[in-house]
Amino acid sequence: MKKLKKIGLILLVLLVIIAFTAGISVNSLTPTYDGQKELAHLSNEASVYFDPYGIPHIYAENEEDAFRTLGYVHAQDRLWQMEVLRRIGTGRLSEVFGSKMLNTDRFFLSLGIDEATKKTIAQLNENSPMVRLSQAYLDGINQFIAEGPTPIEFYLTGLEKETFNLEDIYNTLGYMAFSFAMAHKTDPLLSNIKDKLGAEYLIDLEIVVDPNTEWIKNHKKQKSDSIQNTITAMVSEALGELSLPLFEGSNSWVIAPEKTKNGKVIFANDPHIGFSQPSVWYEAHISTPTYEKYGYHLGGVPFPMLAHDRKLAYGMTMFENDDVDFFYEQTHPSDKNKYKVKEGWSNYETVIKKIKIKDSTDYEFTYQKTEHGPVMNGIANQINGEKPISMWWIYTQKENKILDALYGISHAGNIDEFKIELPKIHAPGLNIMYGDAEGNIAWWATAQLYKNGKSNTTKFVMNDSSDLNAPEHYLDFSENPQAINPPWKYVYSANNQPDSIAGMVYPGYYLPENRAKRIVNLLEPKNDWSKDAVGQMITDVTSSVNPTVIGELIKFINVEELSDAHMAALEKLLEWQGENNLDNVEPSIYHRWIYYFLKNTFADELGEDMFKQLMLTHLHKRMIAPMASKIESVWWDNSNTKEAVETKAQIVNMSFLEALQSLENDFGSNMNTWTWDKVHTIEHPHPIGQVTALRTFFNVGPYPVHGTREVINNLAFPYDESGMYKVTVGPSTRRVIDFSDIENSMSILPTGQSGNPFSEHYDDQAEMYVNGEFRKMLLNEKEIKKTSNSLLIFKPEE
Repeated sequence: MKKLKKIGLILLVLLVIIAFTAGISVNSLTPTYDGQKELAHLSNEASVYFDPYGIPHIYAENEEDAFRTLGYVHAQDRLWQMEVLRRIGTGRLSEVFGSKMLNTDRFFLSLGIDEATKKTIAQLNENSPMVRLSQAYLDGINQFIAEGPTPIEFYLTGLEKETFNLEDIYNTLGYMAFSFAMAHKTDPLLSNIKDKLGAEYLIDLEIVVDPNTEWIKNHKKQKSDSIQNTITAMVSEALGELSLPLFEGSNSWVIAPEKTKNGKVIFANDPHIGFSQPSVWYEAHISTPTYEKYGYHLGGVPFPMLAHDRKLAYGMTMFENDDVDFFYEQTHPSDKNKYKVKEGWSNYETVIKKIKIKDSTDYEFTYQKTEHGPVMNGIANQINGEKPISMWWIYTQKENKILDALYGISHAGNIDEFKIELPKIHAPGLNIMYGDAEGNIAWWATAQLYKNGKSNTTKFVMNDSSDLNAPEHYLDFSENPQAINPPWKYVYSANNQPDSIAGMVYPGYYLPENRAKRIVNLLEPKNDWSKDAVGQMITDVTSSVNPTVIGELIKFINVEELSDAHMAALEKLLEWQGENNLDNVEPSIYHRWIYYFLKNTFADELGEDMFKQLMLTHLHKRMIAPMASKIESVWWDNSNTKEAVETKAQIVNMSFLEALQSLENDFGSNMNTWTWDKVHTIEHPHPIGQVTALRTFFNVGPYPVHGTREVINNLAFPYDESGMYKVTVGPSTRRVIDFSDIENSMSILPTGQSGNPFSEHYDDQAEMYVNGEFRKMLLNEKEIKKTSNSLLIFKPEE
């Protein structure tokens, strides 16, 4: 990346000179939205109407022609994104960005995504509809690669374009599955805390879910050594630096006809994903005589993960279940090539991999594997000591039918056809949300869930030689958390804990109840929901939990030691109803207070590095409200002071004063200037935008933005010493689908439809997004043709 910073501006200037010398205009680098083109293997003419926001509406005589056309138009807007996404899971980022990505590439190669993909491809039926449509989509991508303009990012990085194949689709899905897994962020950290401080220090870390918090209710129709930090800290840091999308959380709710104004289902969904430019989803509407879908596609994946038509709608949130485990391996005392297994001893498998590095020689490395998975020692720099630690990940252990599932749900015509496809999703864990024109609503937690009565032990590095791949270790899909047409007339998910299943509370890395509580509080009393009311709800910025946290902390404030200015700030917080608008002062004070409260509570025992790692996990979000209300805790005492025992009151008061002082240092003594817009901003970063000279060209923003983390309009940010809350994760789209008015359903993207910076649709939705506005998802053919800005016709080759 340093090399990019040095040469980026020079390259851009050279590109302009070369373009003029060669007679190339900027228009030749933009996507083609009108005219005619020949498309290989096309059987009939296909028409693409681009609406005012650049979204393609594809009309074709058959599905293969439609998906072949989709591949072409998707690539012309998002080829660079497709290229980067397919490289992550196979350890090929160093080839583009240099040696800085070497550790990340080693890590992803060791996960075995590429090996699992090869096994899956070998078992595919080439004549299945899923494979045929996937290949048609790839044909469209590859024709654009062969004849379309090269995106500017390829010039800037010196990367040559390469054709896409089926393996690339599965490797992209593998990266997506990995980014959903929270266990890699917490298991080793919790083990380290336990080893360093003792088991009593785990009690207040909210590993066990509080049954008094908001849980997602099930409803089924009754038939008659030393680990210094988290293992992937360097991966999260590296991928964040490259502005690659990390899948983190989501909201969704579906309201039954009995609770809507017009007596039809209303569907809402906003998956929370790391912000990047381009944004993660590519929208496309496909219409053929046998198939129609308005869908949201990942770069390089043919079938939509979110979609709707006139019959049904579906979306997703992250389940946050535990599908990654870590194990201590016992090496044979006299033969270092063997490790302990259930039946005795087995040989470590040695794997050799090679990584290409930009402007350098190839790098070759080896690692060992056990029956659990790769041994992480030597792969993750954060693991010290000689005791081997292996990583077991269900995604690479089980048969992969994710693409079959995406094909199946996108072709389902009713709830029964839809449900039958869901057991094919073994990983990542997803909450699949559903509503239809017949009045059905449903939620299913989809994942291959294993039986484990000791749910807490899976959150540590374990000693276990059991066969995790044995069928008897897994639940049947019918036992997964789910609710179909429940009597309370709505379903929802906000990444919170689902109710117990199969006699146990299923282990996971669930988020706190904040969003769930607000969603339930809004949905429960109202029985006349409309599309517009749901649109207001999906952009809601009020926290029902944060004011209660303030109420608990204020009990410990010694008001006699506060100045008049301090008392004014306290009184403002007491009157706060939890809103997070741009002109609010309260959230600025709240989040600084909470940061210092957490730091003064945990950092002395954990140390700086482990405290930073805790701040990167979901655990710290779940700890805030309980720690605010707890009287006694082993964490209150400052381990750095030997002659005194500190109390919660001391921590609360010190943290409050530190928060106010930091705000005064940043913005002056006038509290009315400490408004949320000064500290809470959003910028959509492009990998090349890391080059300072190119930032304003590639990045979108920054903008001050309403909302905060763990409200419905969930705009998440990390806590650190700066007190500046640069949003990194939030709604990757907001969708509201009303089956009483399906043609006026609405949506928004964070920036724009195109990933090409020369396109007018690169950032034409960005300001609408931060303002909480929407645009229509067009389905009516007459309206589409009437409002279309351009028409691109694809003809069969002559």
